[in-house]
Amino acid sequence: MLASLSQDAAGEAMVQPLAISETSPPARDWPIAAWLLLCCAMIFAMVVLGGVTRLTHAGLSMVEWRPLMGVLPPLSETQWQTVFAKYQQHPEYQQLNDAMTLMEFKSIFWMEYAHRMWGRAIALTFLVPFVYFLIRGRLAGTLKAKLIVIFVLGGLQGLLGWYLVESGLADDPDVSPYRLTGHLGAAFLIYGYTLWVALGLIFPAREGGVSAAHRPLRRFAAGFTGLVFITVLSGGFVAGLDAGLAYNTFPLMDGRLIPADVLELEPRNFFENIATVQFDHRVLALAAALAVVAFWVRARSAALAPRARFAVHALLAATAVQLSLGIWTLLLIVPVPLAAAHQAGALILFTAALWVTHELGAARTPAVKR
Repeated sequence: MLASLSQDAAGEAMVQPLAISETSPPARDWPIAAWLLLCCAMIFAMVVLGGVTRLTHAGLSMVEWRPLMGVLPPLSETQWQTVFAKYQQHPEYQQLNDAMTLMEFKSIFWMEYAHRMWGRAIALTFLVPFVYFLIRGRLAGTLKAKLIVIFVLGGLQGLLGWYLVESGLADDPDVSPYRLTGHLGAAFLIYGYTLWVALGLIFPAREGGVSAAHRPLRRFAAGFTGLVFITVLSGGFVAGLDAGLAYNTFPLMDGRLIPADVLELEPRNFFENIATVQFDHRVLALAAALAVVAFWVRARSAALAPRARFAVHALLAATAVQLSLGIWTLLLIVPVPLAAAHQAGALILFTAALWVTHELGAARTPAVKR
């Protein structure tokens, strides 16, 4: 109900606007939405765990990919020695860690093992309820197709993860920044699509599509959501090249706004030049932050539902926190806890941007009955 009529003492009708009505999902959709949100939470944890794995250089400790049989870790000293011997045959040990002890190897092995096992846990958490809901006839045709897409993307992400690891097992003990960025971007896409489907179940879109009043704001929101994603991809190249370990000042880089060596690797500057990659990430991050501030200012005067307005404020807060985390991570030369928080902050900001974009499609424009 968009408004209510109340009678004053003289019996004269007065119009009193109420909060915008917000469509509620059918009761049968709540378990499916809750399941998808659980999957989102697990993917979120996976992204953070993957970042820590990268930061601690643990990702190349498991040199074999056994997606079905590689569930059990080494259980005896002999098995540990065998796994360690395989690691010793690869460039990371030979060029960087030739003094590593078995105990030190175990510490990085367990990190990568947890990363891979968590990926398997996500697959099971998705697959088992999907089969259950499918058998019970709870999945409509469109929703079923969307869930199949999510499952296929998840499987391809597992393949991409091994493709990433494989790049660091040949001659160079570092993984390819291109593959790392692809793996990170795919994780964000899977998370974002899963979240979008869940939001569609929790907050169904309004009848008739996006209102004319909200259309420009929604386009603005979709635009900066894309900008946030591009900034995340640029961060993947920063991580892949260890570019955060250089130019640890802000806002200047080597005493200049634009570093002198920003064009020294033409035409590969945007992807392989450490100075350019870090500079691009700074510019994109600041551009995304300014876009969010401009959006927030514009949204303040719009007629939004309470939930949509809260989402807009949450977006601004997430942007401020993430920008601060990025600057401090750089200034302190990438400490692992802070860098992991920065990666988590990127996903929180992406979540807020998607939420705002969805709200502007699901919310109704305030109206008054007369």
